[in-house]
Amino acid sequence: MNGELEYNTTREKMLIPEYGRNVQKMIQYIRTVDDREKRTRLAHAVVSIMGQLNPAQKDAGDFQQKLWDHLHIISGFDLDIDSPYPKPAASALEARPDPIPYATGGIRYSHYGKHIQGIIDKVVELEEGEDKQVLIRVIANHLKKSYLTWNRDSVTDELIARHLYELSHGKMELGEEIKLMNTTDILQRNALPPQPQKKKYGKDNRKAGNAKQKRPHRNM
Repeated sequence: MNGELEYNTTREKMLIPEYGRNVQKMIQYIRTVDDREKRTRLAHAVVSIMGQLNPAQKDAGDFQQKLWDHLHIISGFDLDIDSPYPKPAASALEARPDPIPYATGGIRYSHYGKHIQGIIDKVVELEEGEDKQVLIRVIANHLKKSYLTWNRDSVTDELIARHLYELSHGKMELGEEIKLMNTTDILQRNALPPQPQKKKYGKDNRKAGNAKQKRPHRNM
């Protein structure tokens, strides 16, 4: 011991921190061993230790292969041993997954949600009749409620009728006889209920309560 403190900023960078610095040092030591058979035995021992440090992952089907992959990664892909699994390619660490496209689904008015378009398309296919008109009214009221959730200002039924017409590609119209829910009623339903007020026990109230508890009972 030379008495000097060793700081993490001066130590070698940990490639996979969850295994700890001691595991990384053991793997780096294995690289210095000349005998291949001995290197392989030491590698098996270190992989066993790595598995004990991650018991939650043991149920995974590829658990053992991941441990050996991590062994090679920590060694810098410079460990000549008889591994039960093929050594992973270093280039695989630099590869990035293909970006996942954002599924907008061609939503024209995002504040109505992505599922309403599918519902409208299904209702459009129904035969004309009272049931279809009821569904049109339900959908229109839903559009109005969704619009007011996104925009707290008042919205006219004419605007909802126009949006319904556009979303249905001109196949669904809101008749003049159909009256939608009142804007004020919708806003009141969307409003959060008031929080119950906690009872306040002031100093004077506590004293009064204590006095009641200490008041002697009169003899009957």
